[in-house]
Amino acid sequence: MIDIAINGGASDVIRIIVILTIITLAPFLLLMMTCFTRIIIVLGFLRQAMGLQQTPPTQVLIGLALFITFFIMSPVLSEINETALQPYNEREIETTVFLERAAEPIKEFMLTQAGTDEVNFFRGLSREPAVAELSGMQLPLNIVVPAFVISELKRAFIMGFLLFIPFLVIDTIVASTLMSMGMIMLPPVMISMPFKILLFVVVDGWSLLVNTLVMSFN
Repeated sequence: MIDIAINGGASDVIRIIVILTIITLAPFLLLMMTCFTRIIIVLGFLRQAMGLQQTPPTQVLIGLALFITFFIMSPVLSEINETALQPYNEREIETTVFLERAAEPIKEFMLTQAGTDEVNFFRGLSREPAVAELSGMQLPLNIVVPAFVISELKRAFIMGFLLFIPFLVIDTIVASTLMSMGMIMLPPVMISMPFKILLFVVVDGWSLLVNTLVMSFN
């Protein structure tokens, strides 16, 4: 009875340590292993392209990015819950098995989004000879995660560039018009900003942007 109590207490302590560790690493996991990075960067590019400094506020953009992230990652989270978390709570698997099962859906998601060039790049940088022979789900997280992050940054910057084009056209037209009218002292940004906001509202920009972000992960 004493051994059972000790073992049960030790098991509970390990569970508490695992939970606290996951909570501590949650911001890192959110930034580096989910779609949050691409979404928040694209939203930041949108605000800069429209010439709006603090509108929408940063807190609003982060909140929107979080909800879109949870929407996109919901299949992955559901799989983790079914294959890892629930059996772990029922004490059917050990902590090491729980961590392995929880990492598999996330790794699969990252591999589907990571570019082949980025994966090969970090695989080539690895000093472990055995890594060069691995592929797909066999690759360790220290190869998959940086390849995924670089791929996300690359796609986010490409989407940001495409976002800038229509607003840049409006800025160019307004600046050329003001120069032809001799109104050089009037800042073009002040005149073009209402037109950029009007364009974004008319084309239902928020729905288009969110749809593009969600579809980019499918």
